This record gives sequence, C-alpha cells and structure tokens, in this order.
Amino acid sequence: MEETDKIQHKLPNQEIDYFKIVKIFLSRWYWIAGSLIICMIIGNVYLWYTPKTYATSGTMKFEEKKSELPDLGGLTTGVSQGSSSSRIQSETIVLQSTPLLLNAIRHLDYRISFYVVGRVINRTSEIYPRKPLDVQLVKFDSLNFFHDLITFRPIDKSTFSISYKNSGKDIVNIYKYNVPFTIGPTSFSIKYPGDLPKSAAYLFIVNSAEDFIGRVRGGLRTSETAKNSSIISLQEIDSNPQFAADVLNAIMKEYLNYDRNQRTLSASQMIDFIDKQLDILSGEVKGSENSIAQYRQSKKLMDVSAASDMAIGKAKDIEEQRSVLNIQLLAIDQLKEEIIKGKDNADLNFNIGGMIDSQLGDFLNSLNSLLVEKNSLLKTYNNNSQPIQDINQQILQIKNNALNSLNSSIALIENKMKFLDAQLAPINQQIAEMPATERDMVSLKRDFEINDKVYSFLSEKKLDAQISSAGILPGATIIDLAQPNNSPVSPDEHGIHRLAIILGMVIGLGVIVLIRILNPYIYDKETIESLTTIPIIGVIRKFPEEIDEFSSQILAIRKPKSIFAESVRSVRTNLNFLASEKKSKIICITSEVAGEGKSFVAVNLTSTLSLIDKKVILIAADLRRSKLHKTFHVPNDIGLSNYLSHQCEAGDIINHSNQKNLDFIISGPVPPNPSELLYSNRMTVLMEQLKLSYDIIMIDTAPIGLVSDAIPLLRMSDINLFVIRSGKSKFYAATIPQRIALEYHLDNTVIVLNAFAEDLLHSRYYTTKFTGENYGARYYYYSDYSGYASSGYYIDEKEKKWWDVRRLFKR
Repeated sequence: MEETDKIQHKLPNQEIDYFKIVKIFLSRWYWIAGSLIICMIIGNVYLWYTPKTYATSGTMKFEEKKSELPDLGGLTTGVSQGSSSSRIQSETIVLQSTPLLLNAIRHLDYRISFYVVGRVINRTSEIYPRKPLDVQLVKFDSLNFFHDLITFRPIDKSTFSISYKNSGKDIVNIYKYNVPFTIGPTSFSIKYPGDLPKSAAYLFIVNSAEDFIGRVRGGLRTSETAKNSSIISLQEIDSNPQFAADVLNAIMKEYLNYDRNQRTLSASQMIDFIDKQLDILSGEVKGSENSIAQYRQSKKLMDVSAASDMAIGKAKDIEEQRSVLNIQLLAIDQLKEEIIKGKDNADLNFNIGGMIDSQLGDFLNSLNSLLVEKNSLLKTYNNNSQPIQDINQQILQIKNNALNSLNSSIALIENKMKFLDAQLAPINQQIAEMPATERDMVSLKRDFEINDKVYSFLSEKKLDAQISSAGILPGATIIDLAQPNNSPVSPDEHGIHRLAIILGMVIGLGVIVLIRILNPYIYDKETIESLTTIPIIGVIRKFPEEIDEFSSQILAIRKPKSIFAESVRSVRTNLNFLASEKKSKIICITSEVAGEGKSFVAVNLTSTLSLIDKKVILIAADLRRSKLHKTFHVPNDIGLSNYLSHQCEAGDIINHSNQKNLDFIISGPVPPNPSELLYSNRMTVLMEQLKLSYDIIMIDTAPIGLVSDAIPLLRMSDINLFVIRSGKSKFYAATIPQRIALEYHLDNTVIVLNAFAEDLLHSRYYTTKFTGENYGARYYYYSDYSGYASSGYYIDEKEKKWWDVRRLFKR
C-alpha cells in the first residue's frame, strides 16, 4: 500500500501561455497567408465575373396643392386626403402600378436596345443610351414582332451581315444598307453608319414597353426620408446607370401628370354633373318664359299685384332651396352607385351647405387607397388568395361605413326638405285664394323665376369648378431629379474584399485549430505532463539527418557535438540519479507499440554510458522482432533465446562491440514460447550473473501495449524507461506507464520523449508549473534545446532554412 501511495501524485499545475498560442498560429503563417491569397483571388474573380448594378435616386415631396385662384372660386374639389403616412403608402402603390410604369417607359427611347459582347468574358452589356446604328422599323406589329437578339457585323461600305437564331438554328444573311429586310414578322432598314472596323459587332433587340415592366419594377425602391414626413426617396437599381436615371425621372414626371389628372377628375365630374342639370333646366326656363308671355298676351295682363309679388318671392326662395337639395340628392345617389359598383375612384361631385357627413371624405379616401392597393396585389395574387380576401374584407367594411354616412346625409336632406315644405304650405294657400287669372299668372311666374334662379346658381357653380380645375396643381413636387451614378452598389467591392480577408483569416486559423483538434499524437513534453504523473527523465531530439532502418550507426558517438547527442547525454545524466544506491543497475526499456524507437534509445544510451567508464551490456529481450543484431552487424544464430532454453551458457551469448566498455546480447532465433522463457528462473539467474560484471544492464524489451513479454523484466529492473515517440505515440500511450506502475506496484518508472522536433503547430499551449514537496524527488532537469541550434555550441548542427537557396548548389 505504501508503494502505491508513492506513485499516486497529483498532475502538475499548467497555465495558459498566451505567447505560445500566438507562436502556434505564427508557426503556420504561410497557411494563413495562402488562405488569404486564395480567398482574395476568389473574391476578385467573383467581382470580375459578376455583373455590376448601379443605383440612382430622386426625391419627391407630397403636399396638398389646391387651386392657385381661391378667391375666384371658393369651391373645394375632392375630399380630404387623410393622414400623411397613409397617403404615402397609397402613393407608393400608385408609383409601382403597371399603367404608370408603362406610360413612363413610353417616354424613353426604348424600342431598340443595343449590346456589345465582352472581350475577356463572353457576356453582353447594354450600351444605352448610345445608338451605334440607325435601325428603322419598316414593318412592326407591337403584338407580334421578332423578340430575339440580332447580331450586326459590317462587311464593307455597302453590305453587312445579320445573324440570329430561329427555332434553335443559327441563320446568317447578308444585306445592303438602306434596303429593307425581314426577320420573322418584322422588317428593318439600317442606314450606313460610317467606317466601322470589320471586327466590330453589335447586338440589338426590338422591345415593347411591357418588356421593361419587370426590370423597372424589380429595381424600384421607395422609402420615407424621415418618419411621418411628407418627403419620399425613390431609388432605381439597374445594370445601366443612365437607364436607371432616365426611367426614374420619367416615373416621377409621369406621377405628377397622373396626380394632376386625378385631382382634376373631381372637378371634371362636377362640371359634367352640372351640365346635365343645366340642360334640363334650360328647357324648363325657356318653357316657363314662353308660357308667361303667351298667358299675358291671351289674358291681356300687364302685371300682378304687390301681394302676388311677395308670395312669389317667398315661394321662389323656398323652391330654390328645395331644388338645390334635390340636386344634392342626385349627387349622393350617383356616389352610392359608384361605391356599390366598385369603381376605382369614387368622389362626391356636389356638396353645398355642409349637408354631407364630415367623415365621408375619410371613408372615400381610404376606399380609393384600398382599391389601388388591391389592383397592385392582383398582379401577384389571384382572386382566391388570402391577401386578396383580406383586402376585400377591408373594402367591404369601408363601403358599409361610407354608405351609412351617405344614408345619414340623405336623411338630413329629407328632413330639411320637409321643413321647407312646411314653410311653403301657407304660401301656396295664400296663392290659392287669389283670383284665378292672377293665380295662374303667379304660378307661371313662380316656375320661371325658380328655374331661372337655380339655372343661374348652377352656372355660377360651373364657373367656379372650371376656375378651380384650371388652377389645380399636382399634390407632389420633384425636389431632386435622378442623376446617373457610375459607382456600382453591387457587387460591393469593399465588402467583398473585407469578407475575403475575414474568410481567409478564419479559414487559415480554422485549419490550424482543426488540425490540432483532430491530431491524436503526442508532440511535446507538456502534453505528457498533462496526462500522467510519471516523471519525464529527458527529451531526446530528432536526429536532423536520415537514419537507416536498423539504426546501424550509433549516432550519439558519431555526432558528439550535435543537439541530438547532447539530449542523449542529458538522459544519461538523469539516469545516474535514479537508484543511485545500487552498484549495478538494471534498466528496462519498453514502449506501447513497435516503431516508437526503444531500440534506438537503448543503443544510444548504452553507447553514451560506456563513454563515462561504465561497464555496460545491452540485452535484446524482444524475442519476437529484435533488430539489435543488425545494428551491430552480427548473425542472430545464438542469443538470449538459446540461453533461456538451456542450449548454451551465459558466456556463449555475450558479444563485444567496437565501443570500449560496451557489450551486447542478441535475441537469437525466435522461440515458440517467448513469454514463458522470459518468466523462467534462468532469466533471473542471468541478471544476477551480469550484475557481477557490469555497472549498467540495459534491457530492450517487447512493446508492452502489444504483448506481455516485458512484465517480468519490468518487475525485476531498477529503472523502467518508457519511450514515447513525438508525432508517433498517441495520447493513450502516456497513460500506460502510470497504469502499469499502479497495477504492479512499481515506483521506478520514468518516461523519455524520443525524436522530439520543435513543431509549434502541435505543441501544447500550457506551461507546466512544478510545485509541491515532491518537486525535487519526482522531476528532473532536462531541456528540449529549442531555439539553441544556432547558438554556436553545437558545431555539428547545420540548420537549413527553406529560404536558403544556396544549399541547392552545394553537394
């Protein structure tokens, strides 16, 4: 139990080394630089191949413009416009409506578009507004014409070639200038354009206004410049900056015409309504006038009495008011009919004396806006879709509200007429009591004066409406006309470059992080220290040159002034501190799997130990796959397996090397039972015999992670050396020494990190902090000699830089 406690130590404290993290990323700076370059190239290729789009903008201000001649008319046409926000939303829908866009496009030179083909990339580009050719349409039907691209190439001063596709076939024909030619249902004529190089080629296509609707509407954007303001910003995005500016200006100007016409429509409707009433009254006035003249002539009357004149005056005033109210009822009936039938624009044509509900104007305004919005939605949705059903429900509600308001106004007018009838009744009674002749004359005169008065009243209203109509201005003003903007908005060059840099950095850093995450191997001592409490006795550097398969060269002796040799000597020094009380030490070397360099470490450690007057013997105890005989260039006929199987004695298997104080025992032929032989008592006897003659007995065993052959040797040894190879051993290998030590109660196990080469990419970004009472007993001085290759102490070490091209010319 005490031995178990000896090997149960806490892992050393490890702190994050931020400077080391930076060094890890800088160690693969060329990966980051490469990903940056690749992303920048991809970004530039994308910018090169992606068509550029441009944006131009204009500004309009919506305002309630009334007649510029208010003192002459005093007649208000139309109804109130409602809130600014709702109006801007409604007008935005109008701006994007198909009729308005079509009228705007027709103001442009849209009929024929010209294109050129790029030299580097085979892509056509529109050259609007430039017209390199004068193409005349000799025969053109707007409903049936040739829609595909036509390619023009000059041949000489009198002829040119025309090529196009028809039913998938390429057709090329030669024509003369100023002579009509026909392609499909369309006939053309091209005037001589002057001297053109024979390599020149122009493409053109015949358009209709409808062909541009999708292009214009797709690029049109509207927004308020400020919340609840009456100023709206319009933007047109297109691949041609001049076309974008021209079409946006045409849209704004066309909107002004549309708005002016809409505002004039109310006055025009009122004038038409009054004209109809005047036509009716004109005949009645003339008929009443003729009746009075004929009655006077037949009855030989000169005039009526003063009482009759007074009665006529009172009746005339009341009848005049009734007539005006009747006209008002006619206007209301007409408006109700417009609302019920669902006309696109409903407006009150006649209102006098505040007889109409004040909310009616808001209802009509909302109704007209919803009707415009519905027409816009119908371009995208069908009648059964949910958005159309929702707006139909809103329209129905507004119509009900408007009809209720009109019914209230009708009731008010009818009550007014009843009141007037009550006032008229006594006057009619007074007239009825007059003499028959005078009574008839009063009746005729009353009808004439009433009709005449109403006729004059309507004539005045017509004049007022005409004056107001003449002075109506549009309800919007163009503040800024659109100007061509030659700076593309898409693709965003700066944004693409910025994204390329960010992606390049992220990809480069991400690859480094990903490779580290996916890495299953141990590369440095900090990683081992984070996985086990077994101490590391040393770090053996990777030999900078190529090593043969069997390590036949004892490199620590051949290159005594190299960093590699110094790292081996460092392990040798620390071994002297282990089991120092023992006169003769048994050192057992093992590893998890084959290929981790235990035999290589054993050969070089024994060679360096022999240099300090230590009598050393190296035993090849891997009876299955030993290569020690090839290292020392001797046959593997008689060795340890022969001794353990009683075929020879110990003196028969000991070989002497060329190195002073260094002997070795090879493995011998492979036996059928290597594990049982190593467990035999004869192996213990051999160790006791060798202790009498040697200071160091180094045993090279089989990999402990593959077979159990090394277990008896580990239990009898004074020092167990577990080899972990940098870049070869996996994380699990670092946990094996501690597990074996706990299982077999060993407190003499140490680790050697073999073939270490500084690779910051896979290095651990923690720094080990050794603290505690066992620090001196459990950890040893060693160095990985990182960064000292050029210090001048290791004169055999010639570090080769990748940028040193001179080494290519040296042999």
